[in-house]
Formats: sequence, structure tokens, C-alpha cells
Amino acid sequence: MNQKELGELRRRLRPDKCAIKCIYGCYVNGNKEIVSYLDESLGRMSEEEADKYLSLLKKTMSGTLGRNLVDVVFSTEQVMDSDEYRLLSALRESELKSGDIRQEFYRKVIESLDMGDSNYVILLAFDAYDVPQRGGDGESSGSETVFRYVLCCVCPVKACRAELGYFPGENEFHSCSAGQIVSPPELGFLYPAFDGRAANLYNALFYTKSTGRLHQEFIDAIFRTEAPMSADEQRESFQEALREGLEEACSMEVVQSVHEQLRERIEAHREAKDQEPLSLSAGEVGRMLRQCGVEEERVEAFQAACGRRFGEGAALSPANLIDSKKFQVKIGEVTISVDPASSYLVESRTIDGVKYLLIPAGEGVEVNGMPVEIVKEP
Repeated sequence: MNQKELGELRRRLRPDKCAIKCIYGCYVNGNKEIVSYLDESLGRMSEEEADKYLSLLKKTMSGTLGRNLVDVVFSTEQVMDSDEYRLLSALRESELKSGDIRQEFYRKVIESLDMGDSNYVILLAFDAYDVPQRGGDGESSGSETVFRYVLCCVCPVKACRAELGYFPGENEFHSCSAGQIVSPPELGFLYPAFDGRAANLYNALFYTKSTGRLHQEFIDAIFRTEAPMSADEQRESFQEALREGLEEACSMEVVQSVHEQLRERIEAHREAKDQEPLSLSAGEVGRMLRQCGVEEERVEAFQAACGRRFGEGAALSPANLIDSKKFQVKIGEVTISVDPASSYLVESRTIDGVKYLLIPAGEGVEVNGMPVEIVKEP
């Protein structure tokens, strides 16, 4: 899926646009026990309540492709004959109307999911989208495809703190509590994926709130397939490949240059409004290293290290390899944060045998927000 297709589905999730008839789910306590079930007609809810449910489900299609949203791919063997594929297909084909099928799904989620001692709610919804055709002029015409899909999200339920509230009848303030509230989803999925504006039964789109944790235990139970590395794991693996491959050539200047070149690619991709996710190969990063003067032997060692960590020929996501909004240098207890676009201002020097990081001090030097002067040596 690309950003445009995601946006198309997200715009549907409004009470006046979607074809969702019911919201199903269950409330689970910290002991993995179902406290209550949810089977609510969207049409009978107030518009405000319906919008809140749809907003939670919409979150499963938010974030960045490759970071919060990752492709889960089924093998041909799974599609032909597997329990996990049959369950997802049954949810979709039954339009979630079968209580037995929903119960089987809830049981699988509850048995596998690790949410610590937190209470949470599982929400399910089915939608049928008459996908309009796009004419050459960009105008929509009649529909030839109906995209039938299931949305699922798992939302932590948290207790509210007691607060002071105003009671109009008494004209006084008293302690009051709003009870428990449903927080934004921790994870969720869309099945099947909406690829080429049609159903791709071989793919699901998995959502995770945290880029550092994909909840592999959930993916194992529901999809029984290996998920790609999380965004945080990709960054760590890339840094390890640089250190292992370059060894002593992994200098401040080389890392600065690679960071800047990756940042420029991310910015150019954003400005071009390209709907497809940005990716590059280990070979392309290798060319960046050569431009920094890294020897061919070290470049090849880096590429081999990438192959071991990401797989041979893997597509790397620049947005997962660096933090394009931050450039930070840490030395012991000292941390220097620089605008990424100005990272070139930080230089490494050795003076009288001592290693230093130098930053030019021009006008406008401040300490804790207070302007100060740099005293010139006599």
C-alpha cells in the first residue's frame, strides 16, 4: 500500500461515509479474562460516540509506512491451507456476524498478546467500500470493485485520576472521577491490504504505536509469519553494520556525511510528494561511503554486514536508518544537539594530542536562554 491508498481509506472512516454497521469487541482485564463483550450498532449511536469509535479504528492506518505500518505477507502455502488464513478469511467473509468466529479470534489474541497487567479492549469492524474508478481527468466515475475488509485494534484501558469538578446544582466543586478511558490503539491491523485500490489477499497491514516493538507474539499467533524488523531495530542494525564494516574508518566526518545524504533524500522524497515509500540498497549507501573516501575493502565489508543483518538485496528505509530531525553528539556527560541541516558546523580536531569537537561561536551565543559574550584571548 502507498500513502495515497491509505488516505483514501482513512477518509472513509466517518459515520456519514463508511458502510460499517456494527462495532464488535471485548474488554479484557489484566488476568486475561473477558469482562464484557461489545456488539453495538453504529447507526444507533450518537454521532459523537460513533466518531470516537471510528477514530480509534482509523488510528490503525496512521503513522509512516515502514515504521508504524508494516506489511505482513502470507506465503502461497498459507493462502492455500492454514488455520491463520482461514480464520482471517472467515472474519471477512462472515462480515463479523458470526459470534463463534469472533470468539475464536478473541481467544487467539488474548492467549498470545503480552500487555503486561494492563486492561484493554479489542475492537473489530467490517466495511465494504465501492471503490470509484478514476478517469484520465482525475474525476471519479462508477464502481466496478468492492473492497471488503476487516479492521482490528487493541486499545489499553486506563483509569482516570480523580479531579475537582463543578456541580451546577450545588454551585460547588467536589472530587470526581471519569472512571476508565480507552486510550489510542497500541496495535492493530487491516486485512486484506488495499493494493492498487483492490484487495490483496496475500497481505495484511499491521499497525504498531511503538516503532521499537512490533508485538511479535501477536503476529505469530494471528498471522504465523515473521514480521520485518522494527524501525528501531533497523537503525541499530544499520549502526552496527557501519561500525563492523568500517572499523577505524567509522569517523565523525563519515557518519556526518552519510547522515546528511540520507536526510537530503528523505527531504527530497517528501517535497516530491511521492506516494510510494522511499527505499535504497546497501550498494547505494556504499557509494556514499566511497564519496567520503572510505576504502573499497571497508565498503565491501559494510555491504556484507548489511546482508547478514537485513538479508541480501534488502530494501533499506532511510527514515528508519537515521533520525532526520535530530543530530546529536554525546561525549560522556556532555550532549550536543544540532539542527540536522547545520550538522556540518561540528568538527573533530586533535590539538596538542587531545581530541576536541569544535563548533564555531559567532554572534548570538546563549546560555540557558541568556545572551553571553565569548571573551577573546589577549
